[in-house]
Amino acid sequence: MPVDSSRLEGFYKLSVSERREMLANIAGLTPEQVEAWSSSGELSEDAADRMIENVVGTYSLPIGVATNFIIDGDHYLVPFVLEEPSVVAAASNMAKRCHDRGGFTSNNDDPVMIGQIQVVECDDPASAMGEIIGNKQELIDSCNEVDPILVKFGGGCRDIEARIIETESGPMVIVHILVDCRDAMGANAVNTMAETIAPKIEGMTGGTVILRIISNLAVHRLARVSAVFTPEEMSDKGDSTQGSEVIDGILQAYHFAKADPFRATTHNKGIMNAISAIAIACGQDWRAIESGAHSYASHERIYGSLTHWERDEDGSLVGSIVLPMAVGLVGGAVRVHPAAQANVALLGINTADELAKVMAAAGLVQNLGALRALATVGIQAGHMKLHVRNMAVTAGAEGSEVDTVAARLRAQGGRITQKAVEEELAKLRSE
Repeated sequence: MPVDSSRLEGFYKLSVSERREMLANIAGLTPEQVEAWSSSGELSEDAADRMIENVVGTYSLPIGVATNFIIDGDHYLVPFVLEEPSVVAAASNMAKRCHDRGGFTSNNDDPVMIGQIQVVECDDPASAMGEIIGNKQELIDSCNEVDPILVKFGGGCRDIEARIIETESGPMVIVHILVDCRDAMGANAVNTMAETIAPKIEGMTGGTVILRIISNLAVHRLARVSAVFTPEEMSDKGDSTQGSEVIDGILQAYHFAKADPFRATTHNKGIMNAISAIAIACGQDWRAIESGAHSYASHERIYGSLTHWERDEDGSLVGSIVLPMAVGLVGGAVRVHPAAQANVALLGINTADELAKVMAAAGLVQNLGALRALATVGIQAGHMKLHVRNMAVTAGAEGSEVDTVAARLRAQGGRITQKAVEEELAKLRSE
């Protein structure tokens, strides 16, 4: 189950071990799950060697926890795995700015994935397509015989579609099998079903089947999340006038991304900062999720924003996001990687739908954080404020020197450069 509260006052002030202890108590984690977050509990080399080929070691990234998420009335503490500073802080900050209206609301599709079967060399493509549609129930039944367990849990092949595309190689009949994958991402089930019915399709069409593969443009498996942010919440001082001005700037920045693919690409990259970070944390195929999201951003339109922002009649900012979300809790790295298991336990989720809505909500507020920064102080100012600790380490700072140098430079204000960090470290040591 999700946690009772996602508001963790002063969480950032604790040490790493103190944060682990607090989360363990809040989320009811086992000692093994907590240990998986430490350096001694990382993926073993034996486990890594079974996951991919030619293993020589493992590679670590930080796990951060975003707070303040309320989705459909439930509180969530959200794990992020990434190397970029300011992302976790921005998500946490923006997530608490929609609490006046109850947080986020989701409305996701059923977990239906597309399997594609490519048929070439049909003498009469239109007739071949008609044969496939005319015999769709036979094909659906054959697909479902492949995975009776999936069917038992309410999933399975739901429909068969077909279309003709013109290519340089000639006309092709493309068959889509629509498979409800329940709590799995679905690649294995979908690919197996496509391979199983390929001979039948060849018999029906007189053509030759080439590719039988899942599509990551999961247009039937969309995650939808929305939230309302009042002018008071959008102001750091609770001032509705200032908040309204901030909303003006956010809408101008959004309209730029909506109209221009060059801006939309970076705009959507910021969204994926959160979505991919959670996907990695929870053992998902983040490359498939990234591919599906960017493809959807240009599906049947010019490439544009994955989010939508507008002002309602009360003057509040209303944000929504819609994108494919092919995630699963059955199979894959989530069943192998101990830290992924611990991160899923922290979320307290039991279904792929829950994971999808958390990821979409995080993408929405990550976008808001970027738009708000761009419309006010600028993205680099907030980014460098958090990045200065990394710069101090690069300059050679050790132990308490890191935070001392960072604090001094932040207090001074102005532009922070690597040279300024090195000079401040030298000054500290001379004292």
